[in-house]
Amino acid sequence: MENEKIKNLDKATERIKLAAAGKERIIIYGDADLDGVSAAIMAGEIVKNIGGNVAAYHFPNREKEGYGITKTALEVLAPLAPALLIAVDLGIGNFKEVKLAREAGFSTLIIDHHEILDGVPEADIIVDPKQPGDSSPFKFYCAAGLVFKLAEELFGPDFYGNLRQSFAELAALATIADMMPREAGNNDIIDEGLLTVKQSFRPGLRAFFETDAFFENDSRNFNNRLSKIIAVLNVRDMRGGAPAAFELLTTDSLERSQELIKEFLEINKLRRAKIDGVVEEIKKRVFGIECPIIFEGSPDWDMNLLGTVASILNIDYKKPVFIYKKLDFDCQGTVRSIDAIDSVALMKKCKNLLISFGGHPKAGGFRVKNENLEKFKQCLIDNLKK
Repeated sequence: MENEKIKNLDKATERIKLAAAGKERIIIYGDADLDGVSAAIMAGEIVKNIGGNVAAYHFPNREKEGYGITKTALEVLAPLAPALLIAVDLGIGNFKEVKLAREAGFSTLIIDHHEILDGVPEADIIVDPKQPGDSSPFKFYCAAGLVFKLAEELFGPDFYGNLRQSFAELAALATIADMMPREAGNNDIIDEGLLTVKQSFRPGLRAFFETDAFFENDSRNFNNRLSKIIAVLNVRDMRGGAPAAFELLTTDSLERSQELIKEFLEINKLRRAKIDGVVEEIKKRVFGIECPIIFEGSPDWDMNLLGTVASILNIDYKKPVFIYKKLDFDCQGTVRSIDAIDSVALMKKCKNLLISFGGHPKAGGFRVKNENLEKFKQCLIDNLKK
Protein backbone atom coordinates (compact mmCIF):
# COMPACT_ATOMS: atom_id res chain seq x y z
CA MET A 1 0.00 0.00 0.00
CA GLU A 2 2.85 2.39 0.79
CA ASN A 3 4.25 1.93 -2.70
CA GLU A 4 0.97 3.06 -4.26
CA LYS A 5 0.99 6.27 -2.26
CA ILE A 6 4.52 7.51 -2.90
CA LYS A 7 3.95 10.17 -5.52
CA ASN A 8 5.30 9.37 -8.98
CA LEU A 9 6.75 5.98 -8.05
CA ASP A 10 4.54 4.41 -10.75
CA LYS A 11 5.62 7.02 -13.31
CA ALA A 12 9.29 6.40 -12.45
CA THR A 13 9.00 2.65 -12.98
CA GLU A 14 7.18 3.11 -16.30
CA ARG A 15 9.80 5.62 -17.49
CA ILE A 16 12.65 3.23 -16.65
CA LYS A 17 10.87 0.36 -18.40
CA LEU A 18 10.31 2.55 -21.46
CA ALA A 19 13.98 3.58 -21.56
CA ALA A 20 15.13 -0.01 -21.22
CA ALA A 21 12.77 -1.28 -23.91
CA GLY A 22 13.79 1.52 -26.25
CA LYS A 23 17.51 0.93 -25.62
CA GLU A 24 17.92 4.54 -24.49
CA ARG A 25 21.17 5.48 -22.84
CA ILE A 26 20.66 5.68 -19.08
CA ILE A 27 22.96 7.60 -16.75
CA ILE A 28 22.92 6.90 -13.01
CA TYR A 29 24.00 10.00 -11.06
CA GLY A 30 24.41 9.46 -7.32
CA ASP A 31 25.79 11.12 -4.23
CA ALA A 32 29.13 9.76 -3.02
CA ASP A 33 28.08 8.67 0.48
CA LEU A 34 26.87 5.15 1.31
CA ASP A 35 23.22 6.04 0.72
CA GLY A 36 23.99 7.53 -2.69
CA VAL A 37 26.29 4.69 -3.71
CA SER A 38 23.79 2.03 -2.59
CA ALA A 39 20.91 3.77 -4.38
CA ALA A 40 23.00 4.12 -7.55
CA ILE A 41 24.05 0.46 -7.51
CA MET A 42 20.45 -0.67 -7.03
CA ALA A 43 19.16 1.67 -9.75
CA GLY A 44 21.80 0.37 -12.16
CA GLU A 45 21.00 -3.25 -11.34
CA ILE A 46 17.28 -2.60 -11.87
CA VAL A 47 18.05 -1.23 -15.34
CA LYS A 48 20.32 -4.17 -16.22
CA ASN A 49 17.81 -6.72 -14.91
CA ILE A 50 15.19 -5.51 -17.38
CA GLY A 51 17.63 -5.40 -20.30
CA GLY A 52 18.45 -1.69 -20.18
CA ASN A 53 21.68 0.10 -21.03
CA VAL A 54 23.55 1.89 -18.24
CA ALA A 55 25.77 4.21 -20.29
CA ALA A 56 27.53 5.75 -17.29
CA TYR A 57 27.58 6.20 -13.54
CA HIS A 58 28.54 9.59 -12.16
CA PHE A 59 29.35 10.58 -8.60
CA PRO A 60 30.30 14.22 -7.98
CA ASN A 61 33.74 14.77 -6.52
CA ARG A 62 32.95 17.21 -3.72
CA GLU A 63 36.49 18.57 -3.69
CA LYS A 64 36.36 19.49 -7.38
CA GLU A 65 32.69 19.73 -8.33
CA GLY A 66 30.75 20.42 -5.19
CA TYR A 67 27.51 18.70 -4.18
CA GLY A 68 24.53 17.60 -6.26
CA ILE A 69 23.99 17.82 -9.99
CA THR A 70 26.69 20.17 -11.22
CA LYS A 71 27.30 22.15 -14.38
CA THR A 72 30.77 20.55 -14.58
CA ALA A 73 29.28 17.06 -14.55
CA LEU A 74 26.67 17.95 -17.15
CA GLU A 75 29.43 19.17 -19.46
CA VAL A 76 31.27 15.86 -19.01
CA LEU A 77 28.09 13.86 -19.65
CA ALA A 78 26.87 16.01 -22.56
CA PRO A 79 28.23 13.66 -25.29
CA LEU A 80 25.86 10.96 -23.98
CA ALA A 81 22.73 13.04 -24.62
CA PRO A 82 20.00 12.26 -25.41
CA ALA A 83 19.69 9.99 -22.40
CA LEU A 84 17.64 9.33 -19.30
CA LEU A 85 19.43 10.87 -16.32
CA ILE A 86 18.44 9.16 -13.05
CA ALA A 87 19.62 11.22 -10.06
CA VAL A 88 19.58 9.45 -6.70
CA ASP A 89 20.13 10.97 -3.24
CA LEU A 90 20.55 14.43 -4.76
CA GLY A 91 18.97 16.81 -7.23
CA ILE A 92 15.93 18.10 -5.34
CA GLY A 93 17.66 21.46 -4.78
CA ASN A 94 19.26 21.74 -8.23
CA PHE A 95 16.84 24.10 -9.97
CA LYS A 96 19.28 25.66 -12.45
CA GLU A 97 21.19 22.45 -13.11
CA VAL A 98 18.07 20.40 -13.85
CA LYS A 99 17.00 23.05 -16.33
CA LEU A 100 20.46 22.88 -17.94
CA ALA A 101 20.23 19.10 -18.08
CA ARG A 102 16.91 19.21 -19.91
CA GLU A 103 18.24 21.84 -22.34
CA ALA A 104 21.20 19.55 -23.02
CA GLY A 105 18.86 16.74 -24.04
CA PHE A 106 18.55 14.72 -20.83
CA SER A 107 15.24 13.37 -19.64
CA THR A 108 15.44 13.77 -15.85
CA LEU A 109 14.23 11.48 -13.08
CA ILE A 110 15.08 12.53 -9.51
CA ILE A 111 14.79 10.06 -6.62
CA ASP A 112 15.66 12.02 -3.51
CA HIS A 113 14.66 12.22 0.15
CA HIS A 114 16.05 15.58 1.19
CA GLU A 115 14.00 18.50 2.44
CA ILE A 116 12.04 20.54 -0.11
CA LEU A 117 13.24 24.14 -0.22
CA ASP A 118 11.27 26.61 -2.36
CA GLY A 119 9.39 24.26 -4.66
CA VAL A 120 10.92 21.50 -6.75
CA PRO A 121 13.08 21.56 -9.90
CA GLU A 122 11.47 21.18 -13.33
CA ALA A 123 12.49 17.54 -13.67
CA ASP A 124 10.41 15.21 -15.82
CA ILE A 125 9.66 13.00 -12.81
CA ILE A 126 10.41 13.50 -9.11
CA VAL A 127 10.11 10.87 -6.40
CA ASP A 128 10.51 12.49 -2.98
CA PRO A 129 7.95 11.74 -0.26
CA LYS A 130 8.40 15.28 1.06
CA GLN A 131 7.35 17.00 -2.16
CA PRO A 132 4.00 18.83 -2.35
CA GLY A 133 1.10 16.55 -3.18
CA ASP A 134 2.70 13.38 -1.86
CA SER A 135 0.22 11.70 0.46
CA SER A 136 2.37 8.72 1.42
CA PRO A 137 2.21 8.12 5.18
CA PHE A 138 5.94 7.61 5.77
CA LYS A 139 8.34 10.39 4.78
CA PHE A 140 11.67 9.15 6.10
CA TYR A 141 13.10 6.63 3.69
CA CYS A 142 16.67 7.25 2.62
CA ALA A 143 17.36 7.30 -1.13
CA ALA A 144 18.32 3.61 -1.15
CA GLY A 145 15.06 2.88 0.69
CA LEU A 146 13.13 4.70 -2.04
CA VAL A 147 14.93 2.73 -4.76
CA PHE A 148 14.08 -0.45 -2.84
CA LYS A 149 10.39 0.60 -2.92
CA LEU A 150 10.77 1.37 -6.63
CA ALA A 151 12.14 -2.15 -7.19
CA GLU A 152 9.12 -3.59 -5.36
CA GLU A 153 6.84 -1.55 -7.62
CA LEU A 154 8.70 -2.45 -10.82
CA PHE A 155 9.33 -6.18 -10.28
CA GLY A 156 6.15 -6.95 -8.34
CA PRO A 157 5.95 -10.67 -7.40
CA ASP A 158 9.22 -11.30 -9.27
CA PHE A 159 11.17 -9.29 -6.67
CA TYR A 160 12.46 -12.14 -4.53
CA GLY A 161 15.52 -14.32 -3.89
CA ASN A 162 19.06 -12.99 -4.22
CA LEU A 163 17.99 -9.78 -5.98
CA ARG A 164 15.61 -8.75 -3.21
CA GLN A 165 17.96 -9.85 -0.43
CA SER A 166 20.94 -7.98 -1.86
CA PHE A 167 18.82 -4.83 -2.32
CA ALA A 168 17.44 -5.10 1.21
CA GLU A 169 20.98 -5.42 2.59
CA LEU A 170 22.17 -2.26 0.81
CA ALA A 171 19.03 -0.34 1.75
CA ALA A 172 19.38 -1.43 5.39
CA LEU A 173 23.01 -0.29 5.63
CA ALA A 174 22.19 2.99 3.90
CA THR A 175 19.24 3.62 6.23
CA ILE A 176 21.47 3.15 9.27
CA ALA A 177 24.36 5.13 7.77
CA ASP A 178 22.09 8.09 6.94
CA MET A 179 20.70 7.99 10.50
CA MET A 180 17.11 7.75 9.29
CA PRO A 181 14.42 7.20 11.96
CA ARG A 182 14.16 3.59 13.11
CA GLU A 183 10.42 3.32 12.59
CA ALA A 184 7.71 2.05 10.21
CA GLY A 185 9.04 1.15 6.74
CA ASN A 186 12.66 1.70 7.74
CA ASN A 187 12.39 -0.97 10.44
CA ASP A 188 11.04 -3.40 7.85
CA ILE A 189 13.98 -2.73 5.52
CA ILE A 190 16.57 -2.95 8.31
CA ASP A 191 15.13 -6.19 9.69
CA GLU A 192 15.01 -7.78 6.26
CA GLY A 193 18.44 -6.58 5.17
CA LEU A 194 20.39 -7.45 8.30
CA LEU A 195 18.90 -10.93 8.38
CA THR A 196 21.09 -12.06 5.48
CA VAL A 197 24.00 -9.61 5.40
CA LYS A 198 26.53 -12.10 6.84
CA GLN A 199 25.76 -14.57 4.06
CA SER A 200 25.20 -11.90 1.41
CA PHE A 201 24.99 -12.81 -2.27
CA ARG A 202 27.21 -9.73 -2.72
CA PRO A 203 30.89 -10.75 -2.18
CA GLY A 204 31.81 -7.23 -1.04
CA LEU A 205 29.55 -7.54 2.02
CA ARG A 206 30.24 -11.20 2.73
CA ALA A 207 33.97 -10.48 2.69
CA PHE A 208 33.75 -8.27 5.77
CA PHE A 209 32.74 -11.31 7.81
CA GLU A 210 35.34 -13.54 6.14
CA THR A 211 38.34 -11.21 6.52
CA ASP A 212 39.94 -11.99 9.87
CA ALA A 213 41.88 -8.74 10.08
CA PHE A 214 38.75 -6.62 9.89
CA PHE A 215 37.32 -7.50 13.30
CA GLU A 216 40.50 -8.56 15.09
CA ASN A 217 40.39 -5.85 17.74
CA ASP A 218 36.64 -5.67 18.10
CA SER A 219 34.17 -7.54 20.22
CA ARG A 220 31.96 -10.08 18.52
CA ASN A 221 28.96 -7.82 19.05
CA PHE A 222 27.06 -7.64 15.75
CA ASN A 223 26.13 -3.96 16.12
CA ASN A 224 29.76 -2.99 16.72
CA ARG A 225 30.76 -4.89 13.62
CA LEU A 226 27.99 -3.25 11.65
CA SER A 227 29.15 0.21 12.72
CA LYS A 228 32.67 -0.56 11.58
CA ILE A 229 31.46 -1.84 8.20
CA ILE A 230 29.35 1.28 7.67
CA ALA A 231 32.23 3.55 8.67
CA VAL A 232 34.43 1.94 6.02
CA LEU A 233 31.75 1.92 3.32
CA ASN A 234 30.86 5.54 4.00
CA VAL A 235 34.36 6.75 3.11
CA ARG A 236 34.03 9.08 0.13
CA ASP A 237 37.53 8.61 -1.29
CA MET A 238 37.19 8.67 -5.06
CA ARG A 239 38.98 6.17 -7.29
CA GLY A 240 38.38 5.92 -11.04
CA GLY A 241 35.57 8.47 -10.81
CA ALA A 242 33.58 6.54 -8.19
CA PRO A 243 33.59 6.30 -4.40
CA ALA A 244 35.74 3.48 -3.07
CA ALA A 245 32.68 1.58 -1.86
CA PHE A 246 31.28 1.31 -5.38
CA GLU A 247 33.86 -1.22 -6.57
CA LEU A 248 33.63 -3.22 -3.33
CA LEU A 249 29.84 -3.49 -3.50
CA THR A 250 29.74 -4.39 -7.19
CA THR A 251 32.65 -6.76 -7.67
CA ASP A 252 31.88 -10.43 -8.28
CA SER A 253 35.17 -11.53 -6.70
CA LEU A 254 35.45 -12.45 -3.03
CA GLU A 255 39.25 -12.36 -3.33
CA ARG A 256 39.18 -8.82 -4.76
CA SER A 257 36.74 -7.80 -2.03
CA GLN A 258 39.13 -9.00 0.66
CA GLU A 259 42.00 -7.10 -0.98
CA LEU A 260 39.90 -3.94 -1.06
CA ILE A 261 38.87 -4.30 2.58
CA LYS A 262 42.53 -4.54 3.63
CA GLU A 263 43.25 -1.39 1.59
CA PHE A 264 40.29 0.37 3.22
CA LEU A 265 41.52 -0.55 6.68
CA GLU A 266 44.83 1.22 6.00
CA ILE A 267 43.05 4.21 4.47
CA ASN A 268 40.73 4.33 7.45
CA LYS A 269 43.66 4.51 9.88
CA LEU A 270 45.11 7.51 8.03
CA ARG A 271 41.67 9.06 7.74
CA ARG A 272 41.06 8.63 11.47
CA ALA A 273 44.32 10.40 12.28
CA LYS A 274 43.41 13.33 10.00
CA ILE A 275 39.93 13.58 11.54
CA ASP A 276 41.37 13.62 15.06
CA GLY A 277 43.77 16.38 13.99
CA VAL A 278 41.01 18.61 12.61
CA VAL A 279 38.79 18.01 15.65
CA GLU A 280 41.59 18.98 18.03
CA GLU A 281 42.38 22.10 16.00
CA ILE A 282 38.76 23.23 16.15
CA LYS A 283 38.50 22.49 19.87
CA LYS A 284 41.49 24.77 20.46
CA ARG A 285 39.91 27.50 18.32
CA VAL A 286 36.58 27.49 20.18
CA PHE A 287 37.98 26.98 23.69
CA GLY A 288 36.52 29.56 26.05
CA ILE A 289 34.31 31.18 23.37
CA GLU A 290 30.60 31.52 24.13
CA CYS A 291 28.66 31.03 20.91
CA PRO A 292 25.43 29.10 20.11
CA ILE A 293 27.08 27.46 17.09
CA ILE A 294 30.46 26.15 16.02
CA PHE A 295 31.36 27.78 12.71
CA GLU A 296 34.90 26.96 11.56
CA GLY A 297 36.75 26.37 8.31
CA SER A 298 40.09 26.14 6.55
CA PRO A 299 41.46 25.85 3.01
CA ASP A 300 43.57 22.91 4.19
CA TRP A 301 40.89 20.51 5.43
CA ASP A 302 39.80 17.55 3.33
CA MET A 303 36.16 18.01 2.31
CA ASN A 304 35.55 14.26 2.58
CA LEU A 305 36.35 14.31 6.30
CA LEU A 306 34.22 17.25 7.34
CA GLY A 307 30.98 15.30 7.86
CA THR A 308 32.62 13.06 10.43
CA VAL A 309 34.37 16.01 12.06
CA ALA A 310 31.05 17.87 12.35
CA SER A 311 29.34 14.80 13.82
CA ILE A 312 31.99 14.40 16.51
CA LEU A 313 31.82 18.07 17.52
CA ASN A 314 28.01 18.02 17.43
CA ILE A 315 27.99 15.17 19.93
CA ASP A 316 30.71 16.67 22.14
CA TYR A 317 29.34 20.23 22.29
CA LYS A 318 25.60 19.55 21.75
CA LYS A 319 25.13 22.56 19.49
CA PRO A 320 24.79 23.11 15.70
CA VAL A 321 28.11 22.69 13.91
CA PHE A 322 29.02 24.32 10.57
CA ILE A 323 32.37 23.15 9.16
CA TYR A 324 33.62 24.29 5.77
CA LYS A 325 36.50 24.13 3.34
CA LYS A 326 37.53 27.52 2.05
CA LEU A 327 38.21 27.62 -1.69
CA ASP A 328 39.38 30.49 -3.90
CA PHE A 329 35.99 32.12 -4.33
CA ASP A 330 33.56 30.27 -2.10
CA CYS A 331 33.26 27.83 0.78
CA GLN A 332 31.66 24.38 0.78
CA GLY A 333 30.45 23.21 4.12
CA THR A 334 28.65 20.52 6.04
CA VAL A 335 26.27 20.85 8.98
CA ARG A 336 25.25 18.69 11.91
CA SER A 337 22.58 19.86 14.31
CA ILE A 338 20.77 18.84 17.47
CA ASP A 339 17.19 17.56 17.75
CA ALA A 340 15.78 20.94 18.76
CA ILE A 341 17.21 22.88 15.78
CA ASP A 342 16.31 22.21 12.13
CA SER A 343 19.51 23.11 10.28
CA VAL A 344 17.79 23.37 6.88
CA ALA A 345 15.09 25.69 8.25
CA LEU A 346 17.79 27.77 9.95
CA MET A 347 19.83 28.10 6.73
CA LYS A 348 16.64 28.94 4.82
CA LYS A 349 16.38 32.12 6.91
CA CYS A 350 19.78 33.13 5.53
CA LYS A 351 19.25 31.83 1.99
CA ASN A 352 19.91 35.21 0.36
CA LEU A 353 23.54 34.89 1.47
CA LEU A 354 24.00 31.36 0.11
CA ILE A 355 24.78 29.92 -3.31
CA SER A 356 23.08 26.66 -2.38
CA PHE A 357 22.05 24.64 0.66
CA GLY A 358 19.97 21.59 1.59
CA GLY A 359 19.81 18.32 3.49
CA HIS A 360 17.90 17.13 6.53
CA PRO A 361 17.00 18.87 9.82
CA LYS A 362 20.00 17.26 11.56
CA ALA A 363 22.47 17.03 8.65
CA GLY A 364 22.91 19.39 5.75
CA GLY A 365 25.32 21.21 3.51
CA PHE A 366 25.89 24.68 2.15
CA ARG A 367 27.90 26.70 -0.32
CA VAL A 368 28.58 30.38 0.25
CA LYS A 369 30.72 33.05 -1.41
CA ASN A 370 33.76 33.98 0.69
CA GLU A 371 32.58 37.59 0.85
CA ASN A 372 29.34 36.44 2.56
CA LEU A 373 30.91 33.99 4.99
CA GLU A 374 30.89 36.17 8.13
CA LYS A 375 27.45 37.58 7.24
CA PHE A 376 26.15 34.01 7.01
CA LYS A 377 27.60 33.14 10.41
CA GLN A 378 26.05 36.23 12.02
CA CYS A 379 22.70 35.54 10.34
CA LEU A 380 22.66 32.03 11.83
CA ILE A 381 23.46 33.36 15.30
CA ASP A 382 20.89 36.16 15.08
CA ASN A 383 18.13 33.75 14.05
CA LEU A 384 19.00 31.33 16.83
CA LYS A 385 18.62 34.12 19.38
CA LYS A 386 15.12 35.04 18.18
